[in-house]
Amino acid sequence: MPNIKSSTELRNNYNDISAFCHESREPVFITKNGQGDLAVMSIETFEALSGKLELYKLLDAGRESVKAGKKRPLHEVMKDIKRGISDGQI
Repeated sequence: MPNIKSSTELRNNYNDISAFCHESREPVFITKNGQGDLAVMSIETFEALSGKLELYKLLDAGRESVKAGKKRPLHEVMKDIKRGISDGQI
């Protein structure tokens, strides 16, 4: 169940809300005049969420490439990755 607080609660209980976000790794939804206004989360949670979104974008781009016929055998890809690692590019 989402944790919902008012903007007044955020202002008056910032430390408690911050602690909750860090401990639970869940966002707190902030309302203003009874309406949803903000989602507050820890930096760690934000970075994890951003990383997932980036991964989803890369996976989607890969799927589109496969649909367009742009694909290579796995052994060629692995050879390129190993070369990149040994050359210090990766």
